[in-house]
Amino acid sequence: MGYGCTFTRRRSTFPSCTCTNDRPTHQSAGSSTASTNPAISLSQGPPTTRPQQKNSQLLSLADQDALAEALGRQRTDWRCSDKLQMLSPTPDGPSCAAKQKWQGFEDALVNAGVLLYQAASPDEGALVGAARELGWVFLSRTRDSLTLSELGQVRQYQLLALLDFTSQRRRMSVLVREPEGTLKLYCKGADIVILERLRQNSPHQESTERALEVYAQGCLRTLCVAGRSVREELWEEWSRALAQAARATHHRDDMLEQVYNKMETELTMLGVTAIEDRLQEGVSQTISTLRQAGVKVWVLTGDKTETAVNIGYSCSLLDTDATLLQGEELRQLLQTPDPYITISKGNEPDFWGTYRKTEGNRMALVVTGPELAEMEEKPELGERFVSLAKRCQSVLCCRMTPGQKACVVQLVRKYTSAITMAIGDGANDVNMIKRAHIGVGLSGVEGSQAVQNADYSLAQFRFLRKLLLVHGRWSYRRICTFVRYFLYKTTTFALVHVWYGFYNGFSAQRIYENWFITLYTVMYTIYPVLTLAVFEQDMSAEASMRWPEAYKIGQRQELFNPWKLASTLLYSFYTSLVLFFIPLGVASYSPLDYQTFAVIVETGVIFSVSVEIMLQTGFWTKYNVAAIVLSLVVFFLSTLVLHSPRLHAGAPTDYYFPGVSMNAFRNPVLWLTALLTACTAILPSLTIRALALVLDPSDTHRVHSTEQTISHRGPVEMQFRFRRGDLQRRSSYAMSQGRGFGRLISSGVGRHSTVPPQDRRESAGETEKEGTPLPLP
Repeated sequence: MGYGCTFTRRRSTFPSCTCTNDRPTHQSAGSSTASTNPAISLSQGPPTTRPQQKNSQLLSLADQDALAEALGRQRTDWRCSDKLQMLSPTPDGPSCAAKQKWQGFEDALVNAGVLLYQAASPDEGALVGAARELGWVFLSRTRDSLTLSELGQVRQYQLLALLDFTSQRRRMSVLVREPEGTLKLYCKGADIVILERLRQNSPHQESTERALEVYAQGCLRTLCVAGRSVREELWEEWSRALAQAARATHHRDDMLEQVYNKMETELTMLGVTAIEDRLQEGVSQTISTLRQAGVKVWVLTGDKTETAVNIGYSCSLLDTDATLLQGEELRQLLQTPDPYITISKGNEPDFWGTYRKTEGNRMALVVTGPELAEMEEKPELGERFVSLAKRCQSVLCCRMTPGQKACVVQLVRKYTSAITMAIGDGANDVNMIKRAHIGVGLSGVEGSQAVQNADYSLAQFRFLRKLLLVHGRWSYRRICTFVRYFLYKTTTFALVHVWYGFYNGFSAQRIYENWFITLYTVMYTIYPVLTLAVFEQDMSAEASMRWPEAYKIGQRQELFNPWKLASTLLYSFYTSLVLFFIPLGVASYSPLDYQTFAVIVETGVIFSVSVEIMLQTGFWTKYNVAAIVLSLVVFFLSTLVLHSPRLHAGAPTDYYFPGVSMNAFRNPVLWLTALLTACTAILPSLTIRALALVLDPSDTHRVHSTEQTISHRGPVEMQFRFRRGDLQRRSSYAMSQGRGFGRLISSGVGRHSTVPPQDRRESAGETEKEGTPLPLP
């Protein structure tokens, strides 16, 4: 399951704004409309400005293009918003060359006297750029002053207090003294926070709510801007309380929050801003593919419910015919003891075109932050919510704070056994990323906090598709095969000692030579399994992307479960019996000594595990072949060297098999016994694989068959000399396996039809182009 997905470009533009005396309007680039409302110019955090020359001026878009041409730069290396005068490097271009070109162009603009903003986030940069387009230019900022150009008139404001933004407050305020001496408090934040702090009978509240609804339906991110006038005596009282709270050593945050709440009351609505945050490329295809792969995608966002739902439809998170469970309906459903019994059942096609029963495949949950807070207070509601969410196709959580995002992930981890993965790109996603099993950070313009706290880093959300469906699936198969094979070869090797103990009186005498025990794992059998763990793949990357349902093999734990481990142990138990008793039977009727018997068993073990790794390997490369050949060569060469009489003469206690291998390798009995042992040992594995391929083909085999059918060459067909309409063609319908003419006779259609038959290859090709999986026969 994936949670907390972030898939926007973080390239913010400011297409709309609404002031208190206007209806929602859209401002385009170059608009000469000037607003007398100072809310927009003060509704952002304090961006810093670069040093500028004395005669600095603001350039229009046309002037910037002319300057870019004069500097010899291409417009594709930097970005001007289509609607506002906001410069920012293109986040889609991660190359070093593009970054160097942008830095050079930025330095050239600074040298030319162009004012550039460095905002804390793209949203703030878009707001400042929008204010500049409307004639309210943010010029500079010092520790205690703000300088603005209001319709060409430079005004300086004294900064008295700055109430910072936090995830819990969800708002930010600034208290300034105007040049005329009056005090003003400006506050911007989420609509749910600002609306509850307005004074009674505040004007334009209904029009503001209508504007918020219009912007939310347009998938725009909205902010409300409000303000109030402050009396001098009230400010003096606030400043004393603020200083006292700032000096507190205990419960400092709570005291500051109380002071902030006293200051941010009795506000008057000034306007609404709407910011467009476009989706990244490939987001819709990625989410649709992940859903086909069985991944539950949950979106945790702080946007309004209407905005989040519209974005969910646009990114294929929600189907157009899906039923949304939200609000009072969801609350009533969670009050029932078994909430998912009322969800309708339907048929959903599975991987190969058959149908299976599923529940809630057309349902989606939409939950808000206040509803989640209620679930945290009542644990039984949280458990029912997670149980209901498992039956739905997707979940959309709106109005979420960073802490609530982490709580959602914790709920899923507490009441399910699913593996959670959190994806985020900003500092507000850090808690969620650290709480999930796997954290993925998207590197963008929101900063590097998410990347630094994540397990993996991606440039764009669409790269997640290949990371999971291709590399994730390959990694799961490789690790499972590696562990099961390692268990098989080690257990087989060790159990032979147990059977030999029944014949040596459990005297601790070893059946293997000491050097064979030492080198068995580190040299004789390590290279083939390492190459398998690195290069193994059951289908190509293109096939894995085309058939996302194959990813479910890991969700069902088909390759690593207790039954697989038990079958591996049983198989190794059988192999060890064969490896010991077949050579023992041969030695009973042959003049073989103990040392020759040990060499025969060692050779049989190496042959058996080598053939088994060949059966396990499905993707052969030159490295796999070289690893197997190298293992066999190293075994025979090292055995000959370690059994050398010279080494025995130098250290008889360490090399006590002098000349044994030289004599044993000349004896045909050794080779026949080793080959017979290996063939008998791998017989169950070979038989089970052959029967499974015939009786119950795996998904991988079906994918390979389908890929060959829809290949460019088309299926291989037998060509006959006689045509169907040829009178010389003889037919024997009694022995024919084809379809007769009964259907044509009953339908009344003539045998020689003028309609040409449809080419199956063309149909398969069209289906492949459309991206629809082909059902197998």
